[in-house]
Amino acid sequence: MIIVNTVVYIREYLGGSESDVALALAASGAGSMIVAMILPKVLERVSDRPVMLLGAVIMAVGIGLISTGPSLFGVLPIWFLVGVGWSLVQTPSGRVVNRSSSPADRSAYFSAQFALSHACWLIFYLIAGYLGTYLDVENTELLLAAWILVFTVLASILWPKRDDEVLNHSHPEMFHEHIHDLHHDHDHEGWDGSEPHSHPHRHRSEVHSHKYVIDDIHASWPE
Repeated sequence: MIIVNTVVYIREYLGGSESDVALALAASGAGSMIVAMILPKVLERVSDRPVMLLGAVIMAVGIGLISTGPSLFGVLPIWFLVGVGWSLVQTPSGRVVNRSSSPADRSAYFSAQFALSHACWLIFYLIAGYLGTYLDVENTELLLAAWILVFTVLASILWPKRDDEVLNHSHPEMFHEHIHDLHHDHDHEGWDGSEPHSHPHRHRSEVHSHKYVIDDIHASWPE
């Protein structure tokens, strides 16, 4: 909403100047930067989930406040608030991807997250622009705020409150090709060749605990 409609809202709805547009964008950027600088210390004491969900709610509140028809100077604290919420969601996202993947898969996970997030932005750039053109900005803001809240509720359901990294789980007996990693750290007698190499290997059925992520060995979450 800020990227697509700030110019239209400040210039056409509020009669502001180009400098006023710059101030509004700077207010949002300031909120984002301040949070991005202090959040690493906060995340040492608070987990990612409540911070990101709080950020989404703050964004929804900020976007919804535009529907009250604020003055030009009233827009600045609202845009600042939206920037704060945005940064609360975006800054920890790399930590979430990092803890959700093994080192071997991390680059693929980050690529997937980058592509998915930008696909969502592409869709909502179009929606924000279209609704801002064919509806008034205030009603567009209310719709976007409502969607943010819906997605926040959905995220809170899909991302369980208890999200332990180390999980107890079972493996059925299996026989597969492997390379050396957390689950295959054993010595050889030289016939396998130099590292890295792969060879057939048997796993007996077992139950154990470790940091759990989805990978080739762990295809689904344990019950």
